Amino acid sequence: MKCVNIRDYAEAPHFKVDDTPYGGGAGMVMKPEPLTLAIADAKRAHPTAKVVLLAAAGERFNQSRARELSSADALILVCGRYEGIDQRVINNCVDHVFSIGDFVIMGGEVAAMALIEATARLIPSVIGNQSSLDNESFGGTTDSEILLEAPQYTRPEDFRGHKVPETLLSGDHARIAKWRASASLEITTKYRPDLLRARVEQKR
Repeated sequence: MKCVNIRDYAEAPHFKVDDTPYGGGAGMVMKPEPLTLAIADAKRAHPTAKVVLLAAAGERFNQSRARELSSADALILVCGRYEGIDQRVINNCVDHVFSIGDFVIMGGEVAAMALIEATARLIPSVIGNQSSLDNESFGGTTDSEILLEAPQYTRPEDFRGHKVPETLLSGDHARIAKWRASASLEITTKYRPDLLRARVEQKR
């Protein structure tokens, strides 16, 4: 990984990377010149890299996208700031615009860190035990398979009067798999009913 300071591509003496928005309004907009030069320089080092902008006004980043990006040779992540970046940079230099959720943060750096971790862990050999990637939340390859992972338990068997579900202690793998499937559906219904609606829509 390499971090690039966009100010290195701005003009002296002030190395200004933002300016007021055309049409008025609050805040500042990142200028097209420094960003375009920075992206072009990164592209020279990695010609096949996908350019990804992290911005609130983007497609929702999800596990499917993380899986897709994990097979890329390289990624160039552009972190927006202020009111955003000049649209001409997006139109001419960016392959994907991703948002990590329906909320606004100060800039794209934290979002980029989340994308890096979600993507890197899917690259073979990054995770010590590849089976850890099996049967996890959002692990399905299609929308109809996407559910949240079932609850997990470890020792002690009895913690302050709260016991591990008896099924998980049974040693009956078929019974345990059935319990986990049911628990996965239950927890998805509780926290992410929108995922279940997607399953219904896909089956129609």
